[in-house]
Amino acid sequence: MAQGTGSINSDYKDWEWSDDAGERARLLQSPSVETVPKNSESQGNSLGATSALGAVFIVVNAALGAGLLNFPAAFSMAGGVAAGIALQMCMLIFIIGGLVILAYCSQASNERTYQEVVWAVCGKVPGVLCEVAIAVYTFGTCIAFLIIIGDQEDKIIAALVKEPEEVGSSCWYTDRKFTISITAFLLILPLSIPKEIGFQKYASSLSVIGTWYVTAVIIIKYIWPDKELAPVEIPTSPSTWTAVFNAMPTICFGFQCHVSSVPVFNSMKQPEVKTWGAVVTAAMVIALFVYTGTGVCGFLTFGAGVEQDVLMSYPSNDIPVALARAFIILCVLTSYPILHFCGRAVLEGLWLRYTGVTVEEDVVRERRRRLLQTISWFLLTLLLALFIPDIGKVISVIGGLAACFIFVFPGLCLIQAKLSEIQETRAISWWAQVSYGVFMVTLGAFIFGQTTANAIFVDLTA
Repeated sequence: MAQGTGSINSDYKDWEWSDDAGERARLLQSPSVETVPKNSESQGNSLGATSALGAVFIVVNAALGAGLLNFPAAFSMAGGVAAGIALQMCMLIFIIGGLVILAYCSQASNERTYQEVVWAVCGKVPGVLCEVAIAVYTFGTCIAFLIIIGDQEDKIIAALVKEPEEVGSSCWYTDRKFTISITAFLLILPLSIPKEIGFQKYASSLSVIGTWYVTAVIIIKYIWPDKELAPVEIPTSPSTWTAVFNAMPTICFGFQCHVSSVPVFNSMKQPEVKTWGAVVTAAMVIALFVYTGTGVCGFLTFGAGVEQDVLMSYPSNDIPVALARAFIILCVLTSYPILHFCGRAVLEGLWLRYTGVTVEEDVVRERRRRLLQTISWFLLTLLLALFIPDIGKVISVIGGLAACFIFVFPGLCLIQAKLSEIQETRAISWWAQVSYGVFMVTLGAFIFGQTTANAIFVDLTA
C-alpha cells in the first residue's frame, strides 16, 4: 500500500487524552514484546529488538490458545471437513489482509497499539466503540477460561475418585461450582490484582507448548484410536447452506491476534509493511495447520457427537489426555490475568479520559479503583462461568466481536486512511483499496450480526 501525503483524523485528541493516561491504558501489548516508547527521542530512527522470526513466533503465540478446543465442534457445525477447511481458507485471506492494514495505519498514524490506531485514524466514536468492544471481548474470554477450567477439572476429578462419569459425585468438594470457585479464588484472583503484569512475560512459552501438545494428542488419538471407541456418524455436508456460518465465531475467535499485532509490528527491528506481510502470512499458515489438525482429527474421531470442548469427549482415565487437560488448565490460569489486565486497562483509560484526570493527580484513588474493578470483574466472570454450561455459548457471542477486530475496524482504518490522502488524481489502486475496505467492513458486520443473532436465538430457544 502506497503511503499518501495526507493527515490522519485529528479527532483523536477530542477528549484531551493525556500522555500519562495513554501509557496507563497501553493494552494488549504482548508481555514478551519490548517496544520503544512512543515519545522517545529520535523516534524515526528508533527500532525495536524483535527479529522477523521472533515476530512470527509472537504472532503465532497470540493466535493460538484455548479456542482450539472448540474447533472440532465448529467443523461439525459447518457440516464436515471440506466445508470447515474451505471456510478457514476463505477467511484467512481477509485475516492476513487485516493484519497488514493495521501495520500500514500504524505507520501512517504513528500509533503503537490497536485502539490508539483506531482513535487516530477513525476518530472519537469508532475509538470509543473499539475500546468498549475490547473490554467486552476480554470479559467474555475470561468467562470462557473459567468454563474451560471447570471442564478439565471435572474429568481429572472423575479419574481420581474413580466414579462413573454418568453418576457424578455427591461430595461437595468435587462439585463443579466449588472446584471452579476455589481455583479462581486461590490462583486467579491474586494474579489479577497487581498493577503490572511483567511477571507473566514467560507464561507465553508455556502456553505455546501446551497448545502444541493438545494438538499432538488429538491427532495421535485419531490415528491410533482407543479400541472401545464406538463408530460415529461423520457429516459430509452442511444441513443447510447457512449452517456453515455457525463455524465463523470459532474461526474468528481462534485467529484473532489483531489487537496485539500492532505492538508486535512496532517492536520489530525493521517495522516495514512488506516484511510484516511475510511475517503474518507465515504465522497464520502455522496457526492454520494447528487449528485444522485439531479440528479435522477431533471431528473425525467423534463425529457429530463431539463436545464443544473436545477434551470432554475423551475418557477420564486416558493419561495422555489427562496431561493435556493439566496443560490447558495451566495455560488458562496464566492467561486470565493477562486478559483481565487488558480489559481493566481499557476501562481505566476510558475513565481517565472522561474525567480528564492525570495519573499523577489520581495516584491515591487508582489503587482503590483498581481493586474495585478487579474484584467486580472477577466476581462477574466467575458467576457467569458457574451457570453457563459450555464454552460454545460464550465463543458464539465473543466470536462476533472478534470479527469486528479482524474485519470492521481494520476496514474502517483503511477507508479513512485512503480518504485522508491528498491526491490530484486517484488511481485504480486507490479505488481498489477503498473498495476492499468497504468489503471488509460489510463482511465483518455480516459475521457479527449473523453470529450474535444466532447465539441469542439459540439461547432463547434452548
